[in-house]
Amino acid sequence: MKISSILTIILAFISLSLPACHKSHAEQPHEEHHKIVVTSPMVKDVTITQQYVCQIRSRCNTDICALANGFLMEIPITEGQLVKKGDPMFQILPILYKTRLDAELAEVQLAQQEFNNTERLVKTNIVSANELALFQAKLLKAQAKAKQAEAELSFTVVRAPFDGIVDRLVKQQGSKIKEDDVLTNLSDNSTMWVYFNVPEVRYLEFKAHPGQDIECQQIELVLANGSKFPQKCQTVTPMSKVNNETGNFSYRADFPNLNGLLRHGQTGNILIHRTLKNAIVIPQRATFETLDKRYVWVIDKEEKTHQREIIVDHELDDIFVIKSGLSADDKIVLEGKLQVHDNEKVKYDFDRPQEVLTNLKRHAE
Repeated sequence: MKISSILTIILAFISLSLPACHKSHAEQPHEEHHKIVVTSPMVKDVTITQQYVCQIRSRCNTDICALANGFLMEIPITEGQLVKKGDPMFQILPILYKTRLDAELAEVQLAQQEFNNTERLVKTNIVSANELALFQAKLLKAQAKAKQAEAELSFTVVRAPFDGIVDRLVKQQGSKIKEDDVLTNLSDNSTMWVYFNVPEVRYLEFKAHPGQDIECQQIELVLANGSKFPQKCQTVTPMSKVNNETGNFSYRADFPNLNGLLRHGQTGNILIHRTLKNAIVIPQRATFETLDKRYVWVIDKEEKTHQREIIVDHELDDIFVIKSGLSADDKIVLEGKLQVHDNEKVKYDFDRPQEVLTNLKRHAE
């Protein structure tokens, strides 16, 4: 019994071990050897897009203030209303100013009568010409005071200085106001001024290359919801000085606001599209990073590999625009980078850069 039991146990152990061994062999990973694919940088014109935060301002945005003291008698406008230049916006109680004007006009009539009487006496040699000059001066003074009183009366009607949209009413009808009190704000939104800042490095790039400065046809305005403003930029103007704290240069782009979509105080983004002539481009997947530096594997004339550092100027969706480190005659490893070692002679397949760039959606290794 003991021998048979031992045999049974041995047979059971063998039956359990055989599938496990077979399974372990079946599950061993098969190390696949990827082929090495090489290509070259390509020289081509590339359009790059740079994005900058912007602030949208009205061409004219002005506080409308009271020009005289008194009580607001009438407000013939409403908030959000479009007014034309010269339209009345506020009426201040004019009684005091009207009374003053009437008094000054009466003084003018009196001075005019005195001047006329003295002028007749001068003609008959009863009074001297000097006395006539005194009455003439008195008449001119009275007329000046009357004009001043007339101007003060006109200040009781606050008129729109330009076409624009009325903002919130700060004062209501019946309010007591003083000279220079803000009554509302008026915005001319027919043309919007869009301000954005460009780093000094980019500004110097624009100026260093003729024809690469910012132009209207290169600019698009993106609104807060991600949509693009349909109107085209009219003019773009650099401001006169640099911000010493940020090192940025300010620009202003003018956009016509035909549909009234833009309002003073909005924000968005400016997209600047620039075309780089004869730029050197390579696929992003041909590069790798080590300690914050970017490298490629370069194949020399003896078909040996060497690691070379590159400087990337611009990053696009699938390609890098190279600032330095490569030329169009170089050969770089596109696939199989993990199988490459420094100063090692390799066998490879060469793909033309035109074909590589038109098929950048292939899976990287």
